[in-house]
Amino acid sequence: MSADYLIGTDIVARDVWTTVPLDWDDPEGETIRVYARELVAAERRNDDLPLMVHLQGGPGGKGTRPLGRSSWVGAALKRFRLVIPDQRGTGRSTPLSGREFAELPAEEAARRLSLHRADSIVRDFEAIRARHYGGRQWWTLGQSYGGFLTMHYLSTVPEAIVGSAVTGGLAALEPDPDEVYRRTFPRMVEKNRIFRERTPHLTDRVARIADLLEAEDVRLADGDRLTVRRFQTLGMGFGMGPGYDRVHWVLDEAFADEAEKRLSDTFVDAVGAGSAFTADPLYMALQEAIYGPGPSAWAAQRERDRRPEFAESARPLLFTGETVFPWMFDEIRALRGFRAGVELLAERAWPIEMYDPERLAANEVPVEAAVYFDDLYVDSGLSLDTASRVAGVNAWVTNEYEHDGVHHDGVAERLFTALEHRLGGTVSERKR
Repeated sequence: MSADYLIGTDIVARDVWTTVPLDWDDPEGETIRVYARELVAAERRNDDLPLMVHLQGGPGGKGTRPLGRSSWVGAALKRFRLVIPDQRGTGRSTPLSGREFAELPAEEAARRLSLHRADSIVRDFEAIRARHYGGRQWWTLGQSYGGFLTMHYLSTVPEAIVGSAVTGGLAALEPDPDEVYRRTFPRMVEKNRIFRERTPHLTDRVARIADLLEAEDVRLADGDRLTVRRFQTLGMGFGMGPGYDRVHWVLDEAFADEAEKRLSDTFVDAVGAGSAFTADPLYMALQEAIYGPGPSAWAAQRERDRRPEFAESARPLLFTGETVFPWMFDEIRALRGFRAGVELLAERAWPIEMYDPERLAANEVPVEAAVYFDDLYVDSGLSLDTASRVAGVNAWVTNEYEHDGVHHDGVAERLFTALEHRLGGTVSERKR
């Protein structure tokens, strides 16, 4: 561990490094490093606090970089010493890049990608717990994909966990990307309708932008062409609380002239940065692989092809959600090197034991889960089915928040308090 340092004025942090096998089934083979940041409230830095590990969203999501004690971070630091890992391949952990993957044969590229799924991630977390915290039990907070990791954790090493909170991430126990997209594409249509209703002055502008992108060769700063379908990926943000407004303000500065015939550099740069995936290429490379061992065969693209309202020529133009499409690995610089590996990963089964339904049915770890009824990314119907089949899960269903509800004050606090009540006292009382 590194020396302590401050975040803001009241959070003490230190860096935690753990060397683990790239392939946990080959412990004597190639190794990688996994990074985690440990946080503690400054006034409690010397206290013997219980541990909480944050299971970050994604896939391919690096750990939160907090700016202070707001929302869930503040609620956690009231109670815990907080461990925030960068999942393997992300952030400061040994990273993956399209540049290095472009040099690999497709078989090896797909194999290495397959080693960055839930089973390997949980084993990394177990190595952190064993090597740096003496194997002490910890609490977990799983956001989005972190909920998938929670179900895998409870299927494999439930004895590691005191209690779990899940926000927007109860995964289906029989993962099926086709079913996920059958359920979420209609929600994308509804989110687009709401956006047009909120910003009617932008509907024609969106059409003009699409017409211009179709007619002209508009280049981004990195040389990629800004195509209509890349423009449509702006809708990925519609599943977050401020998503409509963020897209609104990008479109607000779309044109550089009064006649609205010339796109502004501000707009082109904003769309390019928002769809480049430079910092998180695994987010797209593993987007459909998180659902299980079976070949996804580009499930989102097949569903899109069945829905002409999402065509690039359709008007009004619809934006797409949290979906990966094969064209991305041709048209987006940071993803091109992953093309061969991702294609092979999508074409054939890659063994992984995701969840153990029998073990989950007998689960004894208390789980408090926030299920967002209108969630664009994780279908609430599938989440509630999981809640009914995993013992110990209490689901709080709400339409007050979008997928990023955990960042609102009160959400994590409610889940932590509920876990404390179920376990018989506050965290500090249980510690005593």
